[in-house]
Amino acid sequence: MLLGLLLGSLTTTVQAQQSTASARKELASLQQEIKQTERQRRDQRQKLKKAEAQLKLADAALAQAADAVVQQQAKITELQTQQSKLDTEAQALEQQRQQQQLLLAAQVKAAYQVGGHDYTQLLLNQQDAVKLERTLTYYQYFNNARMQQLLALKATVAELDALKQQTAANQLEQQQRLAQLTSQQDELATARQSQQQSVKELQTLLSDQQQQLAYLKTNEKSLQDTLAKLKAAAANRRLVSNTGKAGNLPWPVQGAISQQFGAKHGGGMTASGLIIQASAGTAVKAVANGQVIYADWLKGYGWVTVIDHGNGLMSLYGHNQTLLKTPGETVRTGDAVALVGQSGGQDQPGLYFEIRQKGSAVNPLRWLSRP
Repeated sequence: MLLGLLLGSLTTTVQAQQSTASARKELASLQQEIKQTERQRRDQRQKLKKAEAQLKLADAALAQAADAVVQQQAKITELQTQQSKLDTEAQALEQQRQQQQLLLAAQVKAAYQVGGHDYTQLLLNQQDAVKLERTLTYYQYFNNARMQQLLALKATVAELDALKQQTAANQLEQQQRLAQLTSQQDELATARQSQQQSVKELQTLLSDQQQQLAYLKTNEKSLQDTLAKLKAAAANRRLVSNTGKAGNLPWPVQGAISQQFGAKHGGGMTASGLIIQASAGTAVKAVANGQVIYADWLKGYGWVTVIDHGNGLMSLYGHNQTLLKTPGETVRTGDAVALVGQSGGQDQPGLYFEIRQKGSAVNPLRWLSRP
């Protein structure tokens, strides 16, 4: 009986030890899984951070390329206008030269006719002094007129030569700038492809719904913090608004609405603005008079311009390809402030547009005129 009790106690001890070992093994396995999960999350965060940095660089490169194209096109237009003026001036000078030649020919003919007199005989014949004086006066008049016409013709020819040189220089610069424009447009296309690749990489990393929601919340917080600072600064400026009544503002771009105000993003998040579809490079226009108070890249929204219209009213334009105005500049209704793009991680070009009243997002459709 005692032996049986000892064997039973030994069996219980062995089972307890085996159970403890199994529990330790499971705990070690669980701790390993936790470490691996944390490591994966850390790697995922690093990849996301890297993707965001690459997207920002791609957006910046695209904006720089687009800005170079815009400036080049503006310079070419300016040169073409100058060329038109040069052509007009050249035509006027050519007509002037032809008229001067006709006048000079008429004066030479008149001088030849006057030249039929024998001036030596007139000088020796003192009997006709009046006729001599009159003839010499006529001759001097024709000679002076002929010299003036010669000088005028010479000046006209010199102006024509100068215009020809300016025209040649202008045409050469146009050719050079057109070649540069072609190269810059190729760079723009390459930058756009690089941006689209960055967008795909970012979207792949955000395929998990929870991670995408966290990303959206981070972007929203970044925007809210920026707008809170802008609201405080706007209060100090105290601009007087002359935007008129709600429902009368012009649209910043024309296009279909692909995201409505208040659209659900999941996780309780709603859209604070519209997304208006438009072709890349389309001019984004200010909806009212005001002052640019922000023009920079913002996470999740790309290249953003914010305009203060006074009395607590602000408009925001996001996902732009490039910005055309800088902070501090005054804008009028209809002024181009940016070009439509897809910066900030969008897979299609379009304008993100917000209206803020005293810092709070309101439905832009209440302020915009009917399309």
